[in-house]
Amino acid sequence: MADRPAEITVFLARAGWGRAGRHHLAGDASDRRYERLRLGAATAVLMDNPPGGADDPAAFASMARHLRSLGLSAPAILAEDLSRGFLLLEDLGDDVFARLLTADPAREAELYAPAVDVLLHLQTASHPPGLPNLSARDWATAAGFALDWYAFAARGAKPDGADFHAALAAALTAHADGPRVLILRDYHAENLLWLPGREGLARVGLLDFQLGQLGQPGYDLVSLLQDARRDVRPETEAAMIARFANAAGADPSAFAAHYATLGAQRALRILGVFVRLCLVAGKPQYLRLIPRVWGQLQQNLDHPALTDLRAICNRLLPAPSPELLHKIERQCPTSSSR
Repeated sequence: MADRPAEITVFLARAGWGRAGRHHLAGDASDRRYERLRLGAATAVLMDNPPGGADDPAAFASMARHLRSLGLSAPAILAEDLSRGFLLLEDLGDDVFARLLTADPAREAELYAPAVDVLLHLQTASHPPGLPNLSARDWATAAGFALDWYAFAARGAKPDGADFHAALAAALTAHADGPRVLILRDYHAENLLWLPGREGLARVGLLDFQLGQLGQPGYDLVSLLQDARRDVRPETEAAMIARFANAAGADPSAFAAHYATLGAQRALRILGVFVRLCLVAGKPQYLRLIPRVWGQLQQNLDHPALTDLRAICNRLLPAPSPELLHKIERQCPTSSSR
């Protein structure tokens, strides 16, 4: 890593961008970082994804090419050095959904409708071979992050999760274990861009899809509408669920159980992920998002299909009061209040 700046300089020179101006663009919950490059009137984006991390730049490049083959707006790959974790990407601009909606919340339905239509198109197309395809029990195990990290940090001990995993696996098997489709995993307002100069589905720019795998139709819809980082209006959520279910020909009652089950699984996992980011990665800022995720979890657990799981979660998981979140933050290695 000490030679990383020099490696970047060599990569950019070989790609013809050695003289470009550079400035930091963004980072995220992973080790990836981005820079915007400017060379005359042209721009591009450098993805710096150090080898050995959880995310594979080869997976990003492969999925980007697949999405583009479907007529969707993933960034074009302009140059790559996968062994060192460098990608030079088409610059799709700055009009991220989250930023546009902060400036004008009234545009929510306008932007979310085509984003839902992208999912419908994506899920009716063929998917790349060899993608991970987890069982319902695997998805239940992934949600165990809520016990391993959130409950552990809150109470100082990891609870016995046997009945938790059994109840969630049963719900997933009953309501969210049908034919698999391609899911992108992190399909939300900070990973979608509005490209009004393009037409149709290509108006929705796609980012952060390297973890794409096989999963259930409602998963990315939940990711979009139960966003950990912003509140989606209830009327928008209801309208987009109906849009998706109607287009997919799904029974509304069955789809409601499907959506709630996937929403509960996702919220449980995110609770644990956010605490882990605090305790392991020294990123306490993610704790501020936990009350929203907790509210989404309660919304999903209110569905009658999840009665058993709700009772177990009420017993094992304490509500994220300000006092509890402060207690967890004090455990963060970067906390000044330790």
